[in-house]
Amino acid sequence: MATVSFSSPASFAGDNSGALTSATILRFPPNFVRQLSTKARRNCSNIGVAQIVAAAWSDRRAVTSHSGGGSRVRGTSSHAAAASAATSAAAAAEVGAIPNAKLAQPSAAALAERALLGSDASLAVHAGERLGRRIATDAITTPVVNTSAYWFSSSQELIDFKEGRHASFEYGRYGNPTTEALEKKMSALEKAESTVFVASGMYASVAMLSTLVPAGGHIVTTTDLYRKTRIYMETELPKRGITMTVIRPADMDALQDALDNNNVSLFFTETPTNPFLRCIDIELVSNMCHNKGALLCIDSTFASPINQKALTLGADMVVHSATKYIAGHNDVIGGCISGRDELVSKVRIYHHVVGGVLNP
Repeated sequence: MATVSFSSPASFAGDNSGALTSATILRFPPNFVRQLSTKARRNCSNIGVAQIVAAAWSDRRAVTSHSGGGSRVRGTSSHAAAASAATSAAAAAEVGAIPNAKLAQPSAAALAERALLGSDASLAVHAGERLGRRIATDAITTPVVNTSAYWFSSSQELIDFKEGRHASFEYGRYGNPTTEALEKKMSALEKAESTVFVASGMYASVAMLSTLVPAGGHIVTTTDLYRKTRIYMETELPKRGITMTVIRPADMDALQDALDNNNVSLFFTETPTNPFLRCIDIELVSNMCHNKGALLCIDSTFASPINQKALTLGADMVVHSATKYIAGHNDVIGGCISGRDELVSKVRIYHHVVGGVLNP
């Protein structure tokens, strides 16, 4: 079987060195490579090409040859020899074969590639989906794991799992490989340490409030707020002795007054707000809250992580109704909470006890 070679990212960026990258490609996502070569699609099935490319995408480094330019088909044996030689040369360069003992600077193409792979667009497609995934399959797409329980090969393996020496899942309410991939994707987009996905955006707000606001605590929120969240705050939180101050989104004097005169546990607001799309200065508000020992949680549903990354501006937690822009097709109900691992872990424990599990 022949192996297909495509021009490297450097040549696409205008590098005329004639370098080639093997079809065991690390550089491009599978769908891009499948569309790139009509020759490959004529000579191999789409599935076969995708399998080759996907395996290389996750498990190998690209191999560069300096023997010529353009797309071509080579025999397996000659390809293997060229790949071996190129790998040896690359390894020699990596261990110090650099003139004047100076580190080589990355090329413009390499820097552009890094920027692409770290962009929101790439993270939305690839983050959390393959590398390190604990699923016994090499499927290109993330499998939907429909199970309520997981097996262990022995009692010792179960003991190792319970004592933290073996990575696995135990029960559907405590975790699922499909949901875990989604959580990693959202963490990458929000620049969060951890994310937990739950059954709805409303449940995400309830779980967050129930976890982070102690009995007898005080919260601050805004006049603009999702109606059902407001109803929950007004009817359920008082049963735990929790009091509330409501301010206008832009009234920073009222926020400061509430922080000065109450032992505030949490300021929870939306930005942009529902339904009037008012925005707050997250960085300013986070500083005000943290100076008084209060946490800041932002409902970023209307912004999505593409337009707003509240955690990088100082928020402690971010809540989304994934039903809206994250799902995007009016066919899914879900919610998520992202933030520091120490806080998300508390929400996750509450979630494991109470339920509200997202269907994978």
